[in-house]
Amino acid sequence: MKIKPPKQFIPLEQETRPTVETAAYAHYMHLAEQTARIQACRETGPIRPIRIPGTSKLHWPVPEIKRLLGVT
Repeated sequence: MKIKPPKQFIPLEQETRPTVETAAYAHYMHLAEQTARIQACRETGPIRPIRIPGTSKLHWPVPEIKRLLGVT
């Protein structure tokens, strides 16, 4: 059984992409990925994700994450 290395994320202040995947969102928000997905499904989280048509992928708007966390 292979062990996956931990994912590496750049600091939120340096993030230039308009959206990030669920793993990065969960990292920045200090949540488990599954918690983020549940919040998206129930629409109970602080940020509404963008659903990618034809897939089960979610992308989260970086400006909203920065606003919520007070990052400039």
